[in-house]
Amino acid sequence: MSDDPLRRPHVWQPGSSAPPLLLLHGTGGDERDLLVLREHLAPDAPVLSPRGTVSEQGMARFFRRLREGVFDEDDIRLRADELADFLAAAETKYDVPAGSWVAVGFSNGANMASALLLRHPESLAGAVLLAAMVPFAEDEPRDHALAGKRVLIVNGDSDPMATPDQTSRLAEQLRRRDADVELLPFSGGHTIDPGQLPRIKKFIRTVGDGKW
Repeated sequence: MSDDPLRRPHVWQPGSSAPPLLLLHGTGGDERDLLVLREHLAPDAPVLSPRGTVSEQGMARFFRRLREGVFDEDDIRLRADELADFLAAAETKYDVPAGSWVAVGFSNGANMASALLLRHPESLAGAVLLAAMVPFAEDEPRDHALAGKRVLIVNGDSDPMATPDQTSRLAEQLRRRDADVELLPFSGGHTIDPGQLPRIKKFIRTVGDGKW
């Protein structure tokens, strides 16, 4: 990766309301994939949407996996560190208060957001995790580091990858560090359910209250 973190492909859209959104796409997406969510979730918010820097058979991802459902955890740590550096550089360039981002990630992007919370809790104010799995089989040793962070996990109850067991384990990992975790299950699989967008919008607004 370049010495300049901001050289990674990304989209920046300025805005006037809090909180700024960090959009993290799923496998095979790119920096434009989730931009449509802004209109549904926070149309006046600043948005930063980077592209994952790992390629899997031509598909962009935020970190490597050994096979489907089995993550390369050493690579997750490396990529989470890189993403934290990218956010710090973006805060300076785009005049965003440090650590005020709310990550909105889908699938691989949701897993990257969870890893970022666990390794660099100072980088985010909160997160919306869509179709999210557990990023680390073993806990990252950062007790109480997520106090004051709000997390919404939005997983389908018939998701073959982000299963109910994955959901409960992820929630427990985050709560063990004092994160305020809410679960928003829905009837469906590994997807973004449009019916949940109004609830997610309310959640993001509460995270943004008083931040800017």
